[in-house]
Amino acid sequence: MANRMHKLVVLTGAGMSSESGIATFRGADGLWEGHRVEDVASPEGFVANPAMVLEFYNQRRRQVLAARPNEGHKVLARLENMFDVHVVTQNVDDLHERAGSHRVLHLHGEIRKAQSTVDPQCVVVLDGAELTLGDLGPDGHQLRPHIVWFGEEVPAFSRAAQIMEKADLVLVVGTSLQVYPAAGLVGLTPPGVPIVVVDPHSPLEEGGQVEVVPLSAVEGLARLERRWASAYPKAPSADI
Repeated sequence: MANRMHKLVVLTGAGMSSESGIATFRGADGLWEGHRVEDVASPEGFVANPAMVLEFYNQRRRQVLAARPNEGHKVLARLENMFDVHVVTQNVDDLHERAGSHRVLHLHGEIRKAQSTVDPQCVVVLDGAELTLGDLGPDGHQLRPHIVWFGEEVPAFSRAAQIMEKADLVLVVGTSLQVYPAAGLVGLTPPGVPIVVVDPHSPLEEGGQVEVVPLSAVEGLARLERRWASAYPKAPSADI
């Protein structure tokens, strides 16, 4: 592998963006910002009350637009200087991209995009925070958040699986690994490939190919950046 960069696959979750002030998906009471998850994150909830669901995501979108990438996001962007980095995220914000990461795959959709209620492939980028009833896509149908809701397929999963299966090093940051199918990705790590988990409450136990860094995303990634700077010299990147 001396003639190419090691492929670092980073799986991120809510803990990655919480230090930028973005609320986690589900609280201890089972609610998301005071709403039953089923009411705001399912096709049935949207059919029952589309105006409420659209406004709920407008509020989330405003929160994302006001947020800024934290130092953990910036570390992952800088790691592209020493690794062939592929970020696979469960987060719907664009903080990885705004921090400078170039290869980001969103498993659960993107809050700053909308899709047709009839054709999921008809996706548009939103100019601002607002999406309301009467906003139509290029196909003439009502737009909805470009979010993967409960009961819907995860279109990006097969691509994520391909990326994970070719990893030289896996980094898990801020995810409980409880939401499937995303949680199953870690199990696709090739045998013997190191898995480093940055989380104060790691979902994986240390041992074998798993190393746990029991720190927040910002603190843990800063520590890894310092450690890896000498262990992984810069090299030309290679496509997969």
